[in-house]
Amino acid sequence: MWSRVPALLALIALVVGPVSAAAVPPPPTPPASGADWTGPLDGDLIVTRPFEELPHPYAAGHRGADLAGTPSALVLAAGDGVVVFAGPVAGRPVISIDHVDGLRTTYEPVDASVAAGQVVARGSPVGTLATGHEGCPVQACLHWGLRRGERYLDPLLLLRPPRVRLLPWEGVSGARPGSR
Repeated sequence: MWSRVPALLALIALVVGPVSAAAVPPPPTPPASGADWTGPLDGDLIVTRPFEELPHPYAAGHRGADLAGTPSALVLAAGDGVVVFAGPVAGRPVISIDHVDGLRTTYEPVDASVAAGQVVARGSPVGTLATGHEGCPVQACLHWGLRRGERYLDPLLLLRPPRVRLLPWEGVSGARPGSR
């Protein structure tokens, strides 16, 4: 029987085909460290509506963080990048900036002072905050978004990278029961 195992494995490989590492999508990586990024508004950021992790890409929900601001406040580029869009979307003024690692930040409603193709530096003004953000509890709110490819991420992670805490596995040699 054991003499047939190599032939059986070869047959399985022919039927199934080679398994490529590219066939399995890599897990999402967190954005670069907070040192590379700045908030899109001056001063302390006040979140009026947080980002919502959605169950699938087409689910209804909130794909960014709303930040309290004042009308005509300067809106700043969160990181170095290239403006890829500055104009109206569904009647609202929007700016999109591409950054390293496939990240894209969006800002709305913002009256742009930049144009598509323009290179921007972290902290540089890209426009002024407009009023009219539905559901905003103050005079003006900035909807700040972040994507990597087609996946939406919480833009606040740019400023506060997630804290990693390692815990022992149950039954691992050297781990004390109940210790953390």
